[in-house]
Amino acid sequence: MTDTDTAAQANGAGGQVDPADLPQFRIVAQYIKDLSFENPNSPDSFRANEEAPKTDVGIDVQAKKREEPDHYEADIKLVVTSKRGDDVVFLIELIYGGVFVIKNIAPENLQPMLLIECPRMLFPFARRIIADVARDGGFPPLMIDPIDFGALYRAQLEAAQQQASNQAAGGVVPEVAS
Repeated sequence: MTDTDTAAQANGAGGQVDPADLPQFRIVAQYIKDLSFENPNSPDSFRANEEAPKTDVGIDVQAKKREEPDHYEADIKLVVTSKRGDDVVFLIELIYGGVFVIKNIAPENLQPMLLIECPRMLFPFARRIIADVARDGGFPPLMIDPIDFGALYRAQLEAAQQQASNQAAGGVVPEVAS
């Protein structure tokens, strides 16, 4: 008996695996949901002899089920604020989304797929849009560092667990003496 015969017997029905039963994960569409660029102090913000601006990047990831079977929407929201002191040099806000088909995934793995893997697929495109918008606004292209969506997901879980434990304790958070 060959290994193939053994595998066929173990799987039953001649060892045929129905492709429809295999896990599926693919992107159906990706798009800009919202995009804004503000340069409130132009043309003064272009003075070359001033200190370099400090740039902060905020990120939020959201996901939801769509009406179509096995379709989900995931969004990355990036807020980029560049300041010199208290003056805003520029502000970019982007919500970049995608629609994904996710089938035959265990229920406990669905949320990590939506909040880690979907944003990981979308991020390079959102990063490029931010770089292009900054450049088109008259600034050097802004290359956002890669984001560890797994660490971001774990941090969100820990924050939710902490909030739940605070609420279970009667919502009383001990005061710290200063």
